[in-house]
Amino acid sequence: MYGVEYLCLTELLDQDPSAYEFFLTLSPEARALLEDDDSVTSFVRLQSKAAQMRSAGLLD
Repeated sequence: MYGVEYLCLTELLDQDPSAYEFFLTLSPEARALLEDDDSVTSFVRLQSKAAQMRSAGLLD
C-alpha cells in the first residue's frame, strides 16, 4: 500500500506537507532525479525512491 496517490510529484508536494518537508531535506541532485521520475506519486513512494538512491550510493 502506498497511501494517498497523486497524479505527479508536483501535486504530491503541493498537497502533502510531510512529503514537501521530506523532499526539502534531500540534496538538489536527489530532488532533480526524483522530479524526473514519473512513478513518485505518494509519500511512501518518495521515501522508497530516496532509500533506493541512498542504497545505490546516490545520496549522502
